[in-house]
Amino acid sequence: MSSVLKSSKSQWKVRPAGSGVQEFARKLGASPILAQVLLNRGIETIEQARVFLSPKLTDLIPPEQIPGVEAAVVRIRQAIDRSEPVMVYGDYDVDGITSVAILWHLLTMLGGKVDYYIPHRIDEGYGVNAEAIRQIAESGAKLLITVDCGITAVEEAELARQLGMEVIITDHHQPHQRLPEAVTIVHPRINAGYSNPDSAGAMVAFKLAWAIVNSCKNGRRADEPLRNFLLNATTLAAMGTIADVVDLRGENRILTHYGLKALAESRLAGIRALIESAELDSDTLDSYDIAFRLAPMLNAAGRMGHARLAVELLTCDNELRCMQIARYLKDQNRRRQQCQREIFQQARERIHAAGLDHPDRKTIVLADEGWHTGVIGIVASRILEEYNRPVILINTGNGSGVAQGSGRSFDGFDLHQALSACSQHLLSFGGHSKAAGLRLTADKIADFTAAFEECARGSLSDHRPISTIEIDAECPIDQFGCQTVKELSRLEPFGQGNPRPVFATRGVRWISPPRKVGQRGDHLQLAVTDHTASVRCIGFDMGRLEKKLLENDCFSVAYEVQLDNFRGNDAIQFVLKEIQFE
Repeated sequence: MSSVLKSSKSQWKVRPAGSGVQEFARKLGASPILAQVLLNRGIETIEQARVFLSPKLTDLIPPEQIPGVEAAVVRIRQAIDRSEPVMVYGDYDVDGITSVAILWHLLTMLGGKVDYYIPHRIDEGYGVNAEAIRQIAESGAKLLITVDCGITAVEEAELARQLGMEVIITDHHQPHQRLPEAVTIVHPRINAGYSNPDSAGAMVAFKLAWAIVNSCKNGRRADEPLRNFLLNATTLAAMGTIADVVDLRGENRILTHYGLKALAESRLAGIRALIESAELDSDTLDSYDIAFRLAPMLNAAGRMGHARLAVELLTCDNELRCMQIARYLKDQNRRRQQCQREIFQQARERIHAAGLDHPDRKTIVLADEGWHTGVIGIVASRILEEYNRPVILINTGNGSGVAQGSGRSFDGFDLHQALSACSQHLLSFGGHSKAAGLRLTADKIADFTAAFEECARGSLSDHRPISTIEIDAECPIDQFGCQTVKELSRLEPFGQGNPRPVFATRGVRWISPPRKVGQRGDHLQLAVTDHTASVRCIGFDMGRLEKKLLENDCFSVAYEVQLDNFRGNDAIQFVLKEIQFE
């Protein structure tokens, strides 16, 4: 059993050191701390540890095994051979953008007549829509390929058929009971038994592209351009996978591991421009850089304007144009950050005023005509993190009477299932267990809010709205030498299912006074000791704790550990997750 430390903000669940940690570390030839973290993740044998720490591309599931892919390959090859116009229809987030880019690059290389369509987030909303289908048919397209969307587009697929187009659907979102009529549906969840049902849309697109490449080889090794394409495609698929917050274990881990390594050698002008604009070093990129630096820039196109610009960046070979787009996206992301801060503050004030933070309340649903549709999903994530309740934020200000919302949830409350239970109040919805979008008429918001709360009360009757921090190990500070921290970096890429390890040390004291840092004084910097060693710490968004720390002689810290190149030398630094006062 994990021990639990109580805090006014969170519960710390500390994983106990098992009796086999030392022996596992000895066999692994690694530190006990790395061994403990691996055991915490269910990795209990040396062979499992080898696969986890040293992923191999040969461990990827062959693309031909993904449901529906063989029929898709045949139809796409026919379209190329017949010079039929092909339209790739993708979602406006990073997963959709990278999926479109993967298929566009390959079909263009093979001589296909290919274009792409990305719906406008605000004007068209999520998924395939009828007006877009009509426009695409008028353009002369004969084959429509959806990526990262389409699994619920029953009526739209039928409309496409009536307008003379055939449809291939590739998606990873939760299917509804009725599936669209299509040439084929390439989807990891369609057939039970596929061993990576948690594939992102970009992984599905990558597998389809890989299968097409295999069909071109005729038993021979792929030629150099196709091999280079697959290398570039791993970087795009890795970005989509990390950005879509799918489980980063198993095959997803293998792909993102190699995609991150390949980023440094990417031949895509848009990727290079994106990295340079973000002022990152391509040789040291990690999952954090993708999730919190590059992905937000790509997402900013769809959130603040039109995501087609981001696809242009990833498909353009003109370095000057790519740099112009990358710099524009960087500016758009700054606008998004400002907008996000304003909405978050307004939402917090509304939550307190309405009593939605009362312990008996199970959900938070808020609507406002001024909240930017492209940003409310990010704000919902922040509210979920702070209040530990399923959250839905809704924009009502598009003038059509139809409101658009975005929701976030946690393990233990299936958001997609809850929306399905409340569907009588909705026009449409889609997504998965932890993130979803919805549309409803403004006059139905109150009814939906009541139904959503009632649904949560039924399944979260014992849920306490207190967040939990999972602690991998309780350690003295001197356990963290540079070699141990470097070992822990082998756990990359981090994300859903494989979070960054969090450790705790009790009874520390500050040895250099805490001080506020950052442009707005939001962050906190200090050095602490537990009498075994001392270490520098940074606490993001913890500036408010400066006075309380000065007043307390002893406290406990939960933290992530990293190497910081301080004055040209590697130095260990704790990134504080929370401070507990005794």
